[in-house]
Order: sequence, then C-alpha cells, then structure tokens
Amino acid sequence: MKHKELFSLLDNIQEDQEVPTLNRHDKVLLIDGLNLFFRNFAMMNMINPDGIHIGGLGGFFRSLGAMIRQTQPTSVYIVFDGAGSTVNRKNLISDYKGTRNLQRITNWEAFESLEEEHDSKIDQIVRIIQYLKLLPVKTTILDKVEADDIISVLSTRLVEKYNSTVFIVSSDKDFVQLVTDKIILYRPMEKEYYTPKVVEEKFGVLTENFILYKTLLGDSSDNIPGVKGLGAKGIFKKFPELKEKELTLEDIFDISVRKFKDHVVYSRIVQDRSRIENSYKVMDLSVPLIDDRGKEYLEDLIEEDIPELNSEMFIQFYNEDKLGGMIRNLETWIKDIFTQFKGYKK
Repeated sequence: MKHKELFSLLDNIQEDQEVPTLNRHDKVLLIDGLNLFFRNFAMMNMINPDGIHIGGLGGFFRSLGAMIRQTQPTSVYIVFDGAGSTVNRKNLISDYKGTRNLQRITNWEAFESLEEEHDSKIDQIVRIIQYLKLLPVKTTILDKVEADDIISVLSTRLVEKYNSTVFIVSSDKDFVQLVTDKIILYRPMEKEYYTPKVVEEKFGVLTENFILYKTLLGDSSDNIPGVKGLGAKGIFKKFPELKEKELTLEDIFDISVRKFKDHVVYSRIVQDRSRIENSYKVMDLSVPLIDDRGKEYLEDLIEEDIPELNSEMFIQFYNEDKLGGMIRNLETWIKDIFTQFKGYKK
C-alpha cells in the first residue's frame, strides 16, 4: 500500500471519530537502525572535504527526517542490534547468519580494503548514536539481543497498553509476521506500507500464517534452510489452509502425518520435525529471545519522557563532520521535524 492510499485511509477513520489531543503513544515510529544505516552506506557514496566517507551518517539522518515527515509520529524509537546479538539464535541453529561473514567491499571508490570499509562503518554508527542522543527520539541497544526482538516487544506492548498505531521501518521480511491492523511495516526498498491486506496480496497467505510460510520455505539471508522440494507456489498446493484460516506449527505436522504417503514433501516435514521446530523458534518474533530484565527495561523505556532536543550541539556535530549539503537548510530541517514532539502529552 502506497503512502497516499494508507494515510488517506487513516485520515478517514479519524474523521469519523472525535479528534482527541495527541498523546505521545498514539502514533509510534520504530526504526531498525542498522538496516537504515547499511542501506544508506551502500547507496550514498559521499565523501567530505577531508576524504572521509559520510554517506551512511548523513544519509541516515536524511532518511530519518523523511520517515518522520511521511508518518507524522508522536514518538520515535531507533533500535540497534546489541553486541553478541546472534548468540541466542546460534544456540538453536549453529549456522544462523553464517553466510553474512562472506563480505565484500561495498564502495570500491571510497575504500582500498575491506578492513578500511569496516572501520568506517563502525565509526559512522558510533557517531550516529552520538547525534541521536541530541534528538527527541529514544535510542535503544541491548547486549545479546537483536533489534528484531526489541521491536517485537515494543510494538506489541505499545498496542496492548496504549492502543498505539505502530510503524516499523525495515527492509527485513522477518517483520511481516508482526503486521496487524495496528502494526504497519514500511519497507523502504519498495516504498510500500504492509498492512494485513497487502501481506495477503504479496504472499498469498494470511498474516497470522506468515511465520509458518517462512519456516517451511526457509530464509537464505539468515542461512536457514527450508523444506526441500517446497517453493513459493507449491506451498499452497500442499497447504491451501495457509490461505484460509490461522494455523499452528502443530497443524502443519498433523496435516503432513495424514498425507505422509501423498508426496515426499510431507514425509520430509515429518522426518525433519526437530529441525523445523528449531527454525520456527529462531524466526518466531511472537516469542522474542529476550529475558525478563530486558523486557522490564523496555517497559521503562516506553514510560520515559521524550528526550530533549539539543539543536545547537547537533549543528556543531554536523559542522565538525563537514557534512556540508547532505541536509539542506539544517536549522529549518531540525525545527520542522523535531520540535513537534515537545507538544505531545504523556
């Protein structure tokens, strides 16, 4: 669903209701920080006058400003993967994200080696977090926890506790499983908002069953194999129920047992039950891999006041990093995008 279509629909809903004073929990923007950074780092080959690559840094804030303008949120959270964030999932699948270590240089024109590019990524990410501390947005990182899990907890709790409308910004398909009438996924590469209707149109599956769809097909980006012989088209011939009603993983196993002799795919599912159960646990964001202490921290984060805006220091950082024209009319940009958050009630 494109921007104009979605927000026209939301506006029509609001027009049918008495418009209340906006609360800071009413419309929340949750951004997958590393996903936003890496997309800009790869696409924006910008160098400052000192010869330092600044594409990821400057592009990150341009994209952040664009998303705030589009969605007009009442609060913003930027979420990053913590140190050792893949440990919990690697305990279930040892090769989880194993192929991501096979790196190559993204920007040959800017860097002479993989190590030099890696150092630049780290420097820019650290600097981004320093900038974010000057803005009225909440930035969060938890050791040994992936951003996916944090975003899952935040989005679910915001809807449960405050009936928030939540926008998740990420190109990661893992978040499709979280989509509901109150949780909308924006995928920047497609410039499209995913609602339950869009999920059905795109994948032919009920949103509630997307995790089963993904478990059976696997995820090459995370190095998680699917069921051999089962593809995006064939899956609905074997399991038409995925289009019709909400299923559980146990339902998939029961169907496969009943049809064990009908096709080799069913027998493979029965025989690979343990591996498929592990894949499901790794991909299932309805049970995020985060301990009680982490969940308590996120509950407290939701209740905290929106941080103060420090325009002067932000501008000082911007000039120190010689970002130049990456953001036009910087002072006006800061005022137009970030001063609005001060007016939202608790």
